[in-house]
Amino acid sequence: IEIIDMEDEAMIGRAAEEYYQQNRRNGATINGAAALLRTHPTLLAAMALRWGMGDGMICGTFGYYDLHLGYVRAVIGTKSDSKNFYAMNVLMTEDRNLFIADTYVNPEPTSQQIAEMTLLAAEEVRRFGIVPKAALLSHSNFGTENTASAIKMRQAYALIRANAPDLEVDGEMHGDAALNEEIRKATFPKSNLTGNANLLVMPTLDAANIAFNLLKTASGSGVTIGPILLGAAKPVHVLTPSATVRRIVNMVALTVAEIIAKEPQA
Repeated sequence: IEIIDMEDEAMIGRAAEEYYQQNRRNGATINGAAALLRTHPTLLAAMALRWGMGDGMICGTFGYYDLHLGYVRAVIGTKSDSKNFYAMNVLMTEDRNLFIADTYVNPEPTSQQIAEMTLLAAEEVRRFGIVPKAALLSHSNFGTENTASAIKMRQAYALIRANAPDLEVDGEMHGDAALNEEIRKATFPKSNLTGNANLLVMPTLDAANIAFNLLKTASGSGVTIGPILLGAAKPVHVLTPSATVRRIVNMVALTVAEIIAKEPQA
């Protein structure tokens, strides 16, 4: 394999000049850009990825999530058919696999963002060899409330159905209705969702992050994967300082699988 020296002055100089040209009207200086690149390996790695020196990136095991995501946003950007980034975490237990979004990026996603996130998350679930069954979660259960949050999830459901009619999805619904088909049928027997949901789309970042951490702790021995960054133009994932060695290895494997999937088939 080729090893890239992240302290190579020629590479730092090239990256600093490019970064300066992009940000000179935002107060950047060439010396400041060079100093930033020497002390923030995520930024330099993102530059190297954009130049084609690498195929994927794992970062975020120190510092704040938003700092690393900011470099990804500025240097790599989103896919051509995506407008935003989203984060999804996976919890694999003995009896079920749960994909939860958006756990880290958007504090108050709009209905359009909820819809886009659901479609991106469903695509990622399929990469695991699992058929996505999405539930749009809320304190409202199929129209029982008309708060702004409930209406937002209802509108997101309509957008998803219009853009992906083949996706199994329903909402807005309670968490127990999502995870238990019997409860859901008792409340709403004509739901478009069959079986138990495996993709839980939350109305806010608070709800997603809290739910994931509660489920992770309560499950005890479950395997966790993520955060998986959705919407990035290249295979990039921002982890957190709490990531274990096992989770880092899992995320590297996931990134490699994404890289291989992007390669032209012979």
